[in-house]
Amino acid sequence: MKYFPTVLLILSIAFSANAQTYEVGGMIGGANYIGDVGNTAFINPNSLAIGGILKWNRSPRHSFRASLLLAEIKGDDIKSSESRRNQRGYKFKNTIKELSIGIEYTFWEFDVHSQNSVSAPYLYTGLTAFSYNALYKNNSNNNIVSSGESFSLAIPMVVGYKTSITRYAKLGFEIGARYTFTDNLDGSNPNKANTDNDSLRFGNVENDDWYVFSGVTLTFAFGRKPCYCNF
Repeated sequence: MKYFPTVLLILSIAFSANAQTYEVGGMIGGANYIGDVGNTAFINPNSLAIGGILKWNRSPRHSFRASLLLAEIKGDDIKSSESRRNQRGYKFKNTIKELSIGIEYTFWEFDVHSQNSVSAPYLYTGLTAFSYNALYKNNSNNNIVSSGESFSLAIPMVVGYKTSITRYAKLGFEIGARYTFTDNLDGSNPNKANTDNDSLRFGNVENDDWYVFSGVTLTFAFGRKPCYCNF
C-alpha cells in the first residue's frame, strides 16, 4: 500500500499526457415499450426518460460512449388497435434503469473543436445492462404485479443527428431501440424462479420485448484538441 500514491501519480501523469476530448451532458425524452400488452407502435413515447451521457472522442468519426438512463415503460390493452387486446384488458407499468457502453459512429467528420457550426447523422450500438421489475399476472384478478427486481441485457440500436450550438455545446436528437433478452417486461412470461405455473404466461412467448428511447441530448466538450494519431 505504501507504493499506491506513487503508482496513482504515474497513472495520472500518463492519463493527462494522452488526454483526448471528452463530452459530458444529459439526455431527456420519452420511452415506450413493444411487446405483448398495449399499443404495438414502434415509436410511441408515452412516459418520461432521463439520463446522463459521457463520450470519449477518439477520432472525428467515432467516439466511445457510456450512458445511464432511467425510464418508465407502460402498456394498456385499451389503447391497442387490436380488438383481441382491447377485450383482454391487461395493463402494466415498469421501471428501467440502464447502463449502456458502446461506439458512436458519424457518417462524416464531426470535429467538436471546429470554430464553425458542424453537424452529422450518427449511429450507436454496444451493450446495455438494465434492471427492471419482474412481473407476473395474478390469476385471481388479472392484475399484473411485481415479484421483485431482475436484471437483463439488451442490444441498443440508435440513430441520431447532432449539431454544434456553440463551440463547446452539442445538441443531438436520437431514437434508440433496445432489443432485450427478456420476455417479461410486461409480465407475459414470468421465469420459473417466480412461478412454475404455465397458466400465467400469455401472448407470444417466443419473442423477447423491446423498449425505445426518443429524445434529445445536450453535451459539453472539454479537454485539449486531440491529434487522433494513435487510434
